[in-house]
Amino acid sequence: MAETQWYWCQRHHRAEPEGQACRALDRLGPYPTREAAEDWQATAEARNEAWEEQDKAWEGEEDEDA
Repeated sequence: MAETQWYWCQRHHRAEPEGQACRALDRLGPYPTREAAEDWQATAEARNEAWEEQDKAWEGEEDEDA
């Protein structure tokens, strides 16, 4: 049995299961669980912070080689 994927609907501000989710333009995901879809903002913030740290590290390495 296939597991249901979940999406965060930006229009309705709620998690919606695959098959009942709004159009792709209005949603984020897929996420493996309802809880993960509901926690989309924390996930996005954590990814952004990690990418910013990677950018800082990369920029620092570039300056050392110059």
